[in-house]
Amino acid sequence: MRVSLYVRGEWFRVPFGGPSASVRSLGSEALRRYHQAKKLEDGDREREFSMRRCQGGELLHPEDRAEDVLEDEDFVQMGKGLQLITCSPFLNPGANRQTSYKEPKEYISLDGKSLTTAALVSLGQGLFKIKLTPEAQGKAIKCREVIDAFIREDRVVYGVNTGFGMFARTLIPKEQLAQLQANVIRSHCAGVSAPLSVERTRMLLVLRINVLAKGYSGVSKETIDAMIKAFNASCLSWVPEKGTVGASGDLAPLAHLTLGLMGEGRMWSPQSGWADAKAVLEGHGLKPLILKPKEGIALINGTQLISSLGAEAVERALGVARQADIIAALSFEALKGTTKAFHTIHAARPHPGQMEVAARLRSLLDSDVFPSQISESHRSCDRVQDAYTLRCIPQVHGVVHDTIAFVQKVISTELNSATDNPLVFAETGEIMSGGNFHGEYPAKALDYLAIGVHELASISERRIERLVNPALSELPAFLVQDGGLNSGFMIAHCTAAALVSESKALCHPSSVDSLSTSAATEDHVSMGGWAARKALRVVEHVEQVLAIELLAACQALEFLRPLKTTTPLEKVHELLRSVVSPWDKDRIMSPDIEAAHALVRQQKASRPQN
Repeated sequence: MRVSLYVRGEWFRVPFGGPSASVRSLGSEALRRYHQAKKLEDGDREREFSMRRCQGGELLHPEDRAEDVLEDEDFVQMGKGLQLITCSPFLNPGANRQTSYKEPKEYISLDGKSLTTAALVSLGQGLFKIKLTPEAQGKAIKCREVIDAFIREDRVVYGVNTGFGMFARTLIPKEQLAQLQANVIRSHCAGVSAPLSVERTRMLLVLRINVLAKGYSGVSKETIDAMIKAFNASCLSWVPEKGTVGASGDLAPLAHLTLGLMGEGRMWSPQSGWADAKAVLEGHGLKPLILKPKEGIALINGTQLISSLGAEAVERALGVARQADIIAALSFEALKGTTKAFHTIHAARPHPGQMEVAARLRSLLDSDVFPSQISESHRSCDRVQDAYTLRCIPQVHGVVHDTIAFVQKVISTELNSATDNPLVFAETGEIMSGGNFHGEYPAKALDYLAIGVHELASISERRIERLVNPALSELPAFLVQDGGLNSGFMIAHCTAAALVSESKALCHPSSVDSLSTSAATEDHVSMGGWAARKALRVVEHVEQVLAIELLAACQALEFLRPLKTTTPLEKVHELLRSVVSPWDKDRIMSPDIEAAHALVRQQKASRPQN
């Protein structure tokens, strides 16, 4: 077992020294190595020190056994004398740490052609390590051989021995080719705002590796292997979320991603939290990347930020769409709707999503298989048809399902596409410049996703209105007894309305905009980074609005007791009641909304148990 200790700007990896080794012995050994490295005379050497874990920030008692208070590969900062040290911002995990991380044991093999949105999200969650298939390794080697041959022959290739963008006609001497690649990374690190989350940075890194595995980028197998080792150790660069216009690729985010792998800037790992990138790499036994010709531009050209965020948006949209049908069914029951509109009419308008939703509603609501006491109680009423928010659930929800399916197809293609420039074709020995880096495909698709999935929140908010309005629901006003003394769901509905209104603005397509960049060399761009980020925000708003509807619908059912709905819907009611109790009087609403949102976010209401 080993631990990395930070001493006056230097990192040292020190073995535990056996089961009885103390924290003091680790610190003493790190100081000894520091004194030896600095060639300090005996009189200048320190004897007393303080120690604090970087991950968590706990002070360590020198007499404790190291294995009792530290973990293998832990990171520790040392202070002078007996002062109470505070971990620096680069050495503590900050707000972006993932405290629940457990190193995975299973692997997913990357081949550059079969990565799915679901698999990418799982990789982002840290559930798997990765490796290349033998076929992908062979492609990478052959592709790199083409680059090396061009360099030996002094043939001009964009981004290999020329400048970039407007400087494409500027030739670079052979002795400066390595410097050229490092320069393009550093100069393109111009992102701003908060960093991507740990999960989203993992997704960005693994997606970039998957694209390199296709064998069109010219990146050496050694570099790809180093990136894989960093991913498997969960060593993740600081990547600001803003700064890409979505052509020629997501340059700034991918440059920041590469910078950390070069040992520059900041990097995060579960053991170190945020620290100096070189220190984190060395603490995990990894070496910083030294970029070969072509590798710098190959690592920053591409649509991987748009696509990785888009994959998350798609997967969350899939989950929330399934749950929207179930939550709508709960509201339908609470409002005593008639199921006639969910039967034979849909074959006359056979859109796949509409038919899917109608079938799901039929399976959830009153039937011979799952009878509903609530439905039976109003079977003989004279209502012919319901309001649109109930009657038209298949038509409105259905097109959302079809929209998500279309967007998932586009994003899945993008995940497995070579999107950098120039591309190397090993079979013919050619290197070709083009525009595969342009983000218009995923940008347009994600704008469409935001517009499509928003409709789930729009119609959900209208159902919430029907639930809380006694003139429409025949239930107590705002779903609470003693109205006036209690306000019930009054402001929860306002929150839903606020989220829907905000999403309306977010649904304005970002991809209809374009600003010329790079001295008019890159004169049409996709703005796909913003398309992806706002699609995620819209999906989150939909989750939150549906969480409020779930709360309201289950609260409405309380007023219909002792009558029960169908078995599947009662299971959903039980699920919510496991985390949120019924409202008998006013209490703080936000924790209940957060708890319901967590159920929706985790997709726990998508498969009610029969």
